Amino acid sequence: PLQTIMDAEQQLRNILAALPAERVAELVREVATGASKATKAPTAPNAGQYVFYFSGRRPEGAGLSKALLGGKGAGLADMASLGLPVPPGFTITTATCALYLEYGRKCPETVRQQVAERLRWLEEETGKQFGSTSNPLLVSVRSGAAVSMPGMMDTVLNLGLNDQAVEGLAKLTGDPRFAWDSYRRFIAMFGNVVQGIGGEEFEFVLEDVKRKHGHKQDTDLSAADLQECVKGYRRVYQAEVGEEFPQDPNAQLWAAIEAVFGSWDNPRAVKYREINQIKNLLGTAVNVQAMVFGNAGADSATGVCFSRDPSTGTNRFYGEWLANAQGEDVVAGIRTPQQLTREMSQEWAARHGIDEETRARDFPSLEERMPQTFQELVSTKNMLQNHFKDMQDMEFTIEHQKLYMLQTRNGKRTALAAVKIAVDMVDEGLIEDREAVMRVECKQIDQLLHPMIDPTARPTVLAKGLPASPGAAVGRVVFTAETAEEWAQRGEQVVLVRLETSPEDIGGMHVSEGILTARGGMTSHAAVVARGMGKCCVAGCGECDVNLTAKTCRIGAVVVKEGEWITLNGTTGEVCQGKVPLVRASLTGDFQRLMAMCEKYRRLRVRANADTAQDVATAVSFGAEGVGLCRTEHMFFAADRLESVREMIVAESEDQRNKALDKLLVTQRADLVAMLRGLRGRPFTIRLLDPPLHEFVPHDSDGPEAIALAKALNVPVERVRQRLIALRESNPMLGHRGCRLGLTFPAIYDMQVRAIFEATCEVKQAGLPVAPPEVMIPLVGKVQEFTILRESTERVAAAVMAERGIRFDYQVGTMIEVPRAAVTADKIAAHADFFSFGTNDLTQMTCGFSRDDAGPFLTEYVTKGIYEVDPFQTIDEEGVGEMVRMAVTKGRRVKPMLKCGICGEHGGDPQSVRFFHNVPLSYVSCSPYRIPVAMLAAAQAALEV
Repeated sequence: PLQTIMDAEQQLRNILAALPAERVAELVREVATGASKATKAPTAPNAGQYVFYFSGRRPEGAGLSKALLGGKGAGLADMASLGLPVPPGFTITTATCALYLEYGRKCPETVRQQVAERLRWLEEETGKQFGSTSNPLLVSVRSGAAVSMPGMMDTVLNLGLNDQAVEGLAKLTGDPRFAWDSYRRFIAMFGNVVQGIGGEEFEFVLEDVKRKHGHKQDTDLSAADLQECVKGYRRVYQAEVGEEFPQDPNAQLWAAIEAVFGSWDNPRAVKYREINQIKNLLGTAVNVQAMVFGNAGADSATGVCFSRDPSTGTNRFYGEWLANAQGEDVVAGIRTPQQLTREMSQEWAARHGIDEETRARDFPSLEERMPQTFQELVSTKNMLQNHFKDMQDMEFTIEHQKLYMLQTRNGKRTALAAVKIAVDMVDEGLIEDREAVMRVECKQIDQLLHPMIDPTARPTVLAKGLPASPGAAVGRVVFTAETAEEWAQRGEQVVLVRLETSPEDIGGMHVSEGILTARGGMTSHAAVVARGMGKCCVAGCGECDVNLTAKTCRIGAVVVKEGEWITLNGTTGEVCQGKVPLVRASLTGDFQRLMAMCEKYRRLRVRANADTAQDVATAVSFGAEGVGLCRTEHMFFAADRLESVREMIVAESEDQRNKALDKLLVTQRADLVAMLRGLRGRPFTIRLLDPPLHEFVPHDSDGPEAIALAKALNVPVERVRQRLIALRESNPMLGHRGCRLGLTFPAIYDMQVRAIFEATCEVKQAGLPVAPPEVMIPLVGKVQEFTILRESTERVAAAVMAERGIRFDYQVGTMIEVPRAAVTADKIAAHADFFSFGTNDLTQMTCGFSRDDAGPFLTEYVTKGIYEVDPFQTIDEEGVGEMVRMAVTKGRRVKPMLKCGICGEHGGDPQSVRFFHNVPLSYVSCSPYRIPVAMLAAAQAALEV
């Protein structure tokens, strides 16, 4: 079947290669728009349609996919079809973006014609005219990919204004201040998005005007002040671009559309997709929409809201708003916004030490300031949440107390919120439990294990901001994203401290332990992106005064320099001095309920890689169903045991070697007893010694460590030196290790097998439950290696059980790490009781990569698309994965019920777990802290099938 698929794919490639480029492009467009003749969906658009209108009168795009319209466009179309107050507009599809980027960054003429037609519809519906100087139609131009990428691409507001239209707008509205404020915002956005002028250039002009006229807030500026700003902005534009600010609205429109398409490939968007592994998208859609104005006066506003708390998942209306402002003011963190509800406003005031009278007068909630509009917003929120059956992230504008909805999408949320929302919606009857399982992302479960501040600690709290994203973070203070990336690359833990973050900071945010901003609210860029990344974030910390020039920040009364340690508590908003101890979070309540839902559907069992009794306790607390890999060599690296290992290695006689092994037997047995007690009858797979002996001794035969070793063992230095030289290997990972070691030094494996069976006898005789031990022989490549070592295992096992007067079942299996073992798996299966795939070594040997040396060029391979992801992180399905599939198929031909598992790092990778489910394997084994991730991935794999 695999070969058939590969042959069919090659045939398709041959057919496409023979077609004219124009026909190939046409086929791509048809597939992208769902307009192929094979498509039967009734909502499929006509072939060649690139632009879709949305309004209550003409909902052209209603029901079409996010893949085509982007998340924002699909949400606007759906809201319009539901009869909600959505300003009309149109969406240019993601397929157009793909064409634009592919064909020399130009839009085809047919797209321009469709845009012109929808623009006429927009003029008819609004009663305004695009380009008019007396009744101008102004539009916003916004990006919107199929997958939400907050702040990564570009937006232009108030497009259509020029020197004449601004005067007409002032006359039409009777509000010159509003008209000039809109114009100065447009120039700044257009200059930044279309021409790449730094936003700070316009900010300098604005601050100069405010300083000159003694104003603190943007809202204090008069119409005359704003006219002065416009003149300054135009001077900046002229100086940076070398030409006057464009006055033709159509030229403005197409420049903005093409800039938004071009933003798909800007560095921050590319970085965001890379970080979040967003692939295989056509590009961004462009949404052109009639403007509504939150900056039209004191009875106008803008805001962002969530139908539930995105930090905790609590079912309460959550959001922020700003009076007399436009949407970018909220998300960019330029002004610290006010709270949406009275309850949240009071909580905010309490955190900032503001009394109730002052709060109600100076910082009222939207619920108090505009109660009727607020109730309409609540009704809209409820309708959208019930319609989409998920938490909604919404943007709204209020123009003269009339509500308009500008966006709805499934909201980004923390891991804690994702689990709570999924479980609560099951209880509320909105979704079924299988949908709850599919709704929580595996990476979010990983985030649930983020540390929190040790409850017994008594930190020095310097200041308090908004608890924008929960968890805790400890790191050295850095003030730029570039510094964060540079320091993180050399292994430093960093906390990124900014006045406010911008999309350009995405790389630095990604590598930081946490983020602290002086400005911004709970829905600012920093807060939204941090929550999506699972990063701890404290935002809007007013007591944080950042001095970029001096590379210091005053937090409360303390000046913190770059490189000094601070601790963030994203759950409370506290900023603490120095390094505060952290502890792992406990997973109870909603998390346990979600895991119970997973258990209902998953077939793949989940075990843990565990080497100590503490590992076992942690694994069992997370729900591990046994140990799939105990690396016995890890028990030898403790200082009190390492000496015995070294004594065994340098021994000259068998008698000396056996004495050293007898010491190791005692400690190995004690460790295994402790682990078996903790497992309480769960399966236990113990791998015999795998690494080469040189790993246990000093690498420099002439160095001080070799001399110290000789002294500790009371043997001549020359004897130690000669032994170290003899152990050297050119390529130790392919050298004298694993079963090869057991075959040439059988006493080592005999000691380990004795420890396993003596420990099992001891625990059984204590009356505790014990599963049949599973002895795993590593690195087998030829069946004879396995049969010889199986015989010796059985011999020692029989001797121990005879000595102890007790009998029990056990299994002897092998670790499939060598490609030859996979190819000859049928021969090995005839003698083995189980297979466990060591995919770390199997990847090395199949791909020919050294795991220790491949990092630098594998990164380049992924960038160039040679590998989609690092094969040491996610299984290479068509190469290494095919080895696994082949070995399982061959093994089960001989033994249909052969137990097959995997114990490499891939066992905790969600994409790999899905592959292993489909092979199918019996279980996966991973590190204790990845067990919940593997369990969720296993359940999702079962539901996807």
